[in-house]
Amino acid sequence: MAHLDYWSVTLFMSIESSFIPFPSEVVVPPAAWKSMGDEGMNIFLVVVFATAGSNIGALVNYCLARWLGRPVIYRFAESRWGHLCLLSREKLLHAEEYFRRHGAASTFIGRLVPAVRQLISIPAGLAGMKPGPFVLYTTLGSGLWNAVLALLGYFIYRLTDLKTTADVSRLATRYSHEIGYIIIAIVVIAVAAVIVKNRIKRKRRGRV
Repeated sequence: MAHLDYWSVTLFMSIESSFIPFPSEVVVPPAAWKSMGDEGMNIFLVVVFATAGSNIGALVNYCLARWLGRPVIYRFAESRWGHLCLLSREKLLHAEEYFRRHGAASTFIGRLVPAVRQLISIPAGLAGMKPGPFVLYTTLGSGLWNAVLALLGYFIYRLTDLKTTADVSRLATRYSHEIGYIIIAIVVIAVAAVIVKNRIKRKRRGRV
């Protein structure tokens, strides 16, 4: 972690976004924090490479789910290796239910939900979601989440006197979940506002 660069960020975020348990909070905030004092790194490129890695990992889950199908995926989740990856039948059922409730947009919103983020690509693959919208929504959701984590690393650099990436990752992990839920609330409010605004416009047109 003391030698983070763009390629290691991409690799770690690919792992984080797949079914292998690895928290993004220990990668992006420390990399962003390091970029503030390292001329060889840029905080904006940290977000870009982190998002690219997230897409790679998400596509791995998506393709495996789409090609292998539900019986194989659930059998793996219930196996010893699946449990080592912190997978379970209950987690997959939860992710599928989340996808059914929110549709294709869940691949965007789900990237902001701690308990769903790594698994939302699996129900998308099982449901046969088209690759184009999947990559688009995943990129938007991952990009937003990584930008938030990078900002967290930025403010840790500006407002604290922490000296190591390990200290930064611990502090970022402490507050990342709360920040994620705040983002979800903002997104939900914004979407609701757009829906209400469109309905008001339709009613006005109907009266005319």
